[in-house]
Amino acid sequence: MSRRSGILEFAVLGLLRESPMHGYELRKRLNTSLGVFRAFSYGTLYPCLKTLVANGWLIEEQGTGPEATAPLAGRRAKIVYRLTAEGKEHFEELLSQTGPDAYEDETFAARFAFFGQTSRDVRMRVLEGRRSRLEERLEKMRASLARTRERLDDYTLELQRHGMESVEREVRWLNELIESERAGRDRKGPVSGGTAQQDTTTGATGGLPRPGDDPRPDTPDDTAT
Repeated sequence: MSRRSGILEFAVLGLLRESPMHGYELRKRLNTSLGVFRAFSYGTLYPCLKTLVANGWLIEEQGTGPEATAPLAGRRAKIVYRLTAEGKEHFEELLSQTGPDAYEDETFAARFAFFGQTSRDVRMRVLEGRRSRLEERLEKMRASLARTRERLDDYTLELQRHGMESVEREVRWLNELIESERAGRDRKGPVSGGTAQQDTTTGATGGLPRPGDDPRPDTPDDTAT
């Protein structure tokens, strides 16, 4: 399984942990809540859902409501995907991982989006790992620029500086997040109850809107394939 496929599976499990959804709603949540998935299509999402169903982590159910009970002629009722107990356990296992894959460029945004479902200790390790990775990158960028700046034209030099400034901004942002986490821990102590609970110290939701906050659109034809 590719890293990008793994990220998609992680995000799908995390969103379905909040509530069951049909495919169109799930794709909409992926697009609006996790910018990294904006380029994903139905052709990518549905194979992922089928794989998760085959692994026993999701089940397919017929949706309820007028559209499900009396579908239009020639159209099948919408399929709703629900997380199983095994799927919840698997997601919580993924959520607890703090190795390099948790803070690489391709994975960090997805992990951060679910910080509201992550224990504070894990959040801290992921944030500190991400900061260390970027500090290493920044040091290499500065060393490279010092060696080559005399040979660069003005535009290439500005591009190099722009890249460095972007990394520096993220490091400052991470410093603020880490200090905020530490301050919260000092005030309230660690959150108990594992990854299944929201962080009651900060009230964070990891940047994901709650299901009730996102009005459902007048949905197009969404049938499982």
